[in-house]
Amino acid sequence: MYPENLKYTKTHEWVKVEDDVATIGITSYAVEQLIEIIGVYELPEPGSQIEPSGSLGLVESTKASSDVLSPLGGKVLEVNESLEEDPGIINKDPYGEGWLIKIEMKDKSNLDELLSAEEYEEFLKSEEAKK
Repeated sequence: MYPENLKYTKTHEWVKVEDDVATIGITSYAVEQLIEIIGVYELPEPGSQIEPSGSLGLVESTKASSDVLSPLGGKVLEVNESLEEDPGIINKDPYGEGWLIKIEMKDKSNLDELLSAEEYEEFLKSEEAKK
């Protein structure tokens, strides 16, 4: 159900790693929970540094606003500016055109803390069982 080539967090972000560059977005599960994303705000400026667990920005939906946390630290290379005009891209394509930022990772060891697609699915099942 979740792309195998990505890594995941327990706060529902995904990471795609290509060499030293990590592309980060939110999972389809997060999109489903938020129902419909209507705004993306406070994305960091290219060139700025972000820390692991630091805020990447704010996603607003018809249901709630939610902070997006960075699973990795590094230098922001690019932000998805098309989300400013059409945040609904995330609703339609969270793993493709709906990415949020790209960073140059400063420490790849944080990747070890992320979940595989299978581990993420198991985590979601355990969370649903608690409800």
